[in-house]
Amino acid sequence: MSYENFKLGPFDKYEEPELEAARVAFKADCEFVKGVVDMEGLPNTSITEIALAGRSNVGKSSLINALTDRKILARTSNTPGRTRELNFFNLNKHLQMVDMPGYGYAKASKTEIYAWNALIRDYLRGRVQLKRVFMLIDSRHGVKSNDIEIMRMLDSSAVSYQVVLTKLDKVPMPEQDKLFTQTQDILSKRRACHPYIMATSSAKSWGLAELRAEMMRLI
Repeated sequence: MSYENFKLGPFDKYEEPELEAARVAFKADCEFVKGVVDMEGLPNTSITEIALAGRSNVGKSSLINALTDRKILARTSNTPGRTRELNFFNLNKHLQMVDMPGYGYAKASKTEIYAWNALIRDYLRGRVQLKRVFMLIDSRHGVKSNDIEIMRMLDSSAVSYQVVLTKLDKVPMPEQDKLFTQTQDILSKRRACHPYIMATSSAKSWGLAELRAEMMRLI
């Protein structure tokens, strides 16, 4: 099943006016607010927030840049674990996007890993204006044990989350159908998980219009 024919998720739920409105909204001013290393540093605001979570190097920063049609809004790196803070981005004072520290770090001390994981847990459980976590899964690898651990935490905390497959262009077309089916089977057992999978490629701009529209619906 190719991306163009992917209908397991919400790609057939959006009308063109909604997609265009979301595109225009994400073209508006978007700025980096701050990086946060502890709960006391969280921005004091009631603006709707969405968070992007995922394993290290899953493509969170690249996706933020692609959604906002900017090249360097969010810093990208090929080094896993580069994002070590909660990075807040404000979209025209209507939506706040949070780039979360990646989990499954390749190069970090146990103390750092513990601190980052604690920050993630505290933020997810205590942020009232957080409407949904978009959980990014690398299409090349599928759902891993680290992803399941985060899903369990989100389920127990009753935090709504939705899976977004990234880097779909890296998966050969014959393997995409298997990827979608396996992912759907895993998610069907999760309590707080949104029922529809989204699929994206920042490099090819696949799925960006639909993801923008989904995020705008949360405002």
